[in-house]
Amino acid sequence: MTDDLPEMRASDADRERVAEVLRDAVAEGRLDMEEFQERLDSAYRARTQGELVPLVRDLPRTAEQREPERPGRRRWAGRFGGTPTSRGGVAIMGAFIRKGPWTAPRRFTGFAFWGGGEIDLREARFEDREVEIRCFPIMGGIHVTVPPEAEVEVRGIGIMGGFDHSAAGSGEPGAPRVVITGLAFWGGVGVERKPDERELERRRREGKELRRGGTDGEDD
Repeated sequence: MTDDLPEMRASDADRERVAEVLRDAVAEGRLDMEEFQERLDSAYRARTQGELVPLVRDLPRTAEQREPERPGRRRWAGRFGGTPTSRGGVAIMGAFIRKGPWTAPRRFTGFAFWGGGEIDLREARFEDREVEIRCFPIMGGIHVTVPPEAEVEVRGIGIMGGFDHSAAGSGEPGAPRVVITGLAFWGGVGVERKPDERELERRRREGKELRRGGTDGEDD
């Protein structure tokens, strides 16, 4: 985390690193529960690096650096390599789905005609660090979900249709690079960064515990 580029957009991984610092701080007694909750809410709402930095500026640097980039590289390295599970999907007045613990190829091609496709890379392995997802929806749609840490580039062309560029941007060092290309004709390609289900469930449990803790701490 750095304040050299305060206007740089924050990623989900950046927000989660700050959240971990805050959790450590409340566990060590550096923050009370009320201030912790205020800062945590601000972290998850933050859009830029500049909004995140003040939330941990007064906390020990050793805690802020608890999750440096090198362990992230090691973690992602274990998800590269292997034989692709599938190299394409076709939906003609129907649907195709690729999600869960599958192995994504260097180049995956999805075609949807009067139908839809779902390509979820959050729990996937990757044949190579860079993968290309080629999407061709015709009067249909294809949705691509990527891990929050991934680098994403969208190059697709829309004719009376379109490609969603909102998830494009840099990622965590060592994470996969996902390039989304293709042609949408009277159709669309959605691209979304989203944590996997285990992380979402962890956040839901944490939120419930915080709400329960706040209720228990209220004066009668």
